[in-house]
Amino acid sequence: MPPSDQDWMDAAVAEATAAAAAGDVPVGAVIVRHGVVVARAGNRTVRDHDPTAHAELLAIRQAAAELGDWRLEDCTLYVTLEPCAMCAGAVVLARLSGLAFGAWDPKAGMCGSVGDVVRHPKLNHRPEVRGGVDEARCGALLRDFFAARRAE
Repeated sequence: MPPSDQDWMDAAVAEATAAAAAGDVPVGAVIVRHGVVVARAGNRTVRDHDPTAHAELLAIRQAAAELGDWRLEDCTLYVTLEPCAMCAGAVVLARLSGLAFGAWDPKAGMCGSVGDVVRHPKLNHRPEVRGGVDEARCGALLRDFFAARRAE
């Protein structure tokens, strides 16, 4: 049986869990092409002191290097949180074929919550988008992380 959205989201959750263990916000991403993971990353904004070190961007950079092309056609990004404006823009610019995300982000999500960069009709590329993949588990990772931070 071929891997499913759930299997790929499991891999993204593992990256998010590792990011949290290292002190970063628990967001994880994997990029899959033809049933194979070509890139994986967790947030590194805190560790790298870099506001652009979101899991999605790190995975996109890694996939482009691995595949030797900035066009990530036939690739799907799985990420545990709805991408922000920066990451949604990168999804479009990288020409990813698909995007699947876990938790919705009502404060900064730009794939349907606050705005919808990835499906904007004036842009030249629009990936297939599936939101809410394993939403409960992905949301719990974030809620638990921030609850623990507030308790410290």
